[in-house]
Amino acid sequence: MKPSNTVGIAVLVSLLFAAFAASWAQSEKEIDLWPKVEPFETGYLKVSGVHEIYYELCGNPKGTPVFVLHGGPGAACSPYMRQFFDPAKFLMVLHDQRGCGKSKPFGEIKENTTQDLVQDIERLRTHLKLGKIILFGGSWGTTLGLAYGETYPDNVCGMLLRGVFTATQEEIDYYYHGGVRTFFPDAYDELLAALPDPKRRPLPEYLAELIQNSDSTAQWEYSKAWTRYESRIGALQTSPEYLVQLEIKTPAKAKKVLALGLFENTYMAHRCYLEEGQLWRDLGKIRDIPITLVNGRYDSICPPVTAYRLHRELPKSTLVIAEGAGHWMGDKPIEKALLKAAREMETAGCQTQSGQ
Repeated sequence: MKPSNTVGIAVLVSLLFAAFAASWAQSEKEIDLWPKVEPFETGYLKVSGVHEIYYELCGNPKGTPVFVLHGGPGAACSPYMRQFFDPAKFLMVLHDQRGCGKSKPFGEIKENTTQDLVQDIERLRTHLKLGKIILFGGSWGTTLGLAYGETYPDNVCGMLLRGVFTATQEEIDYYYHGGVRTFFPDAYDELLAALPDPKRRPLPEYLAELIQNSDSTAQWEYSKAWTRYESRIGALQTSPEYLVQLEIKTPAKAKKVLALGLFENTYMAHRCYLEEGQLWRDLGKIRDIPITLVNGRYDSICPPVTAYRLHRELPKSTLVIAEGAGHWMGDKPIEKALLKAAREMETAGCQTQSGQ
């Protein structure tokens, strides 16, 4: 090829890339979260002899109910999660799962399984006297949403799930035993280096044991190492400032980091308290429910192959692979896809009546 042609092609490619970048930037400007909204009701619901779950209601009391299922396990709901649905048209129900966030007692892993959390959603739905609900969950929230939908399909009129995880051994092994290391060898080896015996397997059981049985100082170190690992692999570009701040221990931060380390590794050690392949086995129960699946193209925690496979098994599902996005809900392509799907649900035949 002549040099002049090479230069011409390079210029053309540069112009096309610039046009694409400008178009992408413009589309990003169109992203518009709904305005911040405060709860009109908060409360606690006693769900067992041990646990009380915190919940809050936002938006329109007579709107279509949306149950927000946070990730983790071990995380909590946040005000940001209230901004994906039109507060004039939807009743947003947020709750912190057992042992998480504002729920009591904090950090308690007794009577804390996926089946318990599924029943808590149903108890809360019944307590609020609601009919059919939409499930809005991300990451671990997709696992819980699928589990609830398969247990109570008649109570669900739609699902919006982001970063799909179905708790199979294959997914867990990918995350813990080398799959992620293909793309993040430094982050993976850094996690192993923080453990007394880096060769011990399986890792979920080992990490759960370390966090549960150590003193408070060691608990912080092991949980911090785990949270740092997740932070590094979950985003396309991890903020160096965030990683620096993670090293600074405060009471609030220690509480949050410990919950993530404890719950995530305890649940994964028990394969999320599900039979192998259970969520796939029972997909027939939710085949008639409209479901939108959103997954980051470069999600290293929940790779898009799982969402893709799920979409092929569910005839009424829609799959959106968010280009230029990793795992986090706040990645702009994911945020945009979720907002679009939420708006489509306004007219998707998912209107329900409360008090049923």
